[in-house]
Amino acid sequence: MKKDGLVEAVMNAAGLETKKQSQEVVDALFDTIVKTLAKGEEVNITGFGAFRVVKRAARMGINPKTQEKIQIAASIKPKFKAGKVFKEAVK
Repeated sequence: MKKDGLVEAVMNAAGLETKKQSQEVVDALFDTIVKTLAKGEEVNITGFGAFRVVKRAARMGINPKTQEKIQIAASIKPKFKAGKVFKEAVK
């Protein structure tokens, strides 16, 4: 499912009258998750899962083409961990 499909599903499930209203709800949800993670905070949705940021330390890597050792910089990545209810529903 792509974002358009999600917008349609939210519109039908929530009984919204227009796709524009549904689009605003979906955009607000994603925007809130991104802004919260950008502040370094977690987003926990009971029964669904948790979004958080993970700090990855700098490390040495190897260029697979040249076998040259390279330094990989430290980074911050988003991570999602599915909740128990979500995992059970997907089984």
